[in-house]
Amino acid sequence: MNVSATASSVPELRPGSAAKSLRDVLVVTRRNVIRTIRIPEVVVLSLVQPIVFVLLFAYIFAGSFSLPGAANAAAYREYMMPGFFAQTIAFATAGNSSVSMANDMQSGMVDRFRSLPMARGALLTGRTLADLVQNVMVMTVMVLCALLVGWRIHHGALRAAAAFALLLLMGYALSWVGVVIGLSVRAPEAAATSNFLWLFPLTFLSNAFVAPSTLPTVLRWAAEWNPLSATVQATRQLFGNPGLAATGAWPAQHPVLVSLSWSVLIAVVGRTLAVRRYRSAGT
Repeated sequence: MNVSATASSVPELRPGSAAKSLRDVLVVTRRNVIRTIRIPEVVVLSLVQPIVFVLLFAYIFAGSFSLPGAANAAAYREYMMPGFFAQTIAFATAGNSSVSMANDMQSGMVDRFRSLPMARGALLTGRTLADLVQNVMVMTVMVLCALLVGWRIHHGALRAAAAFALLLLMGYALSWVGVVIGLSVRAPEAAATSNFLWLFPLTFLSNAFVAPSTLPTVLRWAAEWNPLSATVQATRQLFGNPGLAATGAWPAQHPVLVSLSWSVLIAVVGRTLAVRRYRSAGT
């Protein structure tokens, strides 16, 4: 009798409810953020690494690259910094998403979440949102360090905020690629290794560090249509940094639109594949 009364007093769970799905996502996001904070080594390394790379590129590599229209190393730093922002966000997001998801798969955490009355995509969305929170912290550290080495914003706070939003959106989209990889491999080590197979071509075959006009024809075409190139070009325009790549390609002429389109497309396709893989992982 008591059991029946207790059961009748519990509100019925409706998996399709938007409010419940949002609550599930926030719970998983909070779990992942707290889990990261409780591992100080991860937090420290994720914040120290961007500082090391900024100093490395600004004071060692800046004088080794040639850029059309750049008179000195200081001009190249302003050209390089938006590309470095994008590269760091791409590596940090996709790498963390894939390894963390593979870790959850191997430890059985995914099976535990699957057995709970929660939205099916909450675990995946919570994972990507937690990475977005971490990216905000990494971006803050990078910007402060970049300002110290001479990088500047020339077009005001609103356009700068739009540039940072594009970088974070691109990182969020790539985190879904990392989730797909994490759900597809058998071990976190395999996830970490597989990231290099697509992140290196994505970041270095772009306009992040060299002007596409200096590349051979085929590589120049690939760099011009690279999703990362569109984001980097858009942020350079929004920040007002000098040394814009001299190219008449359509993506270079409409970088903000192309960056938004690529990020939304990657996020939608990545989420679709991730949910499909998540459902089939337990069968």
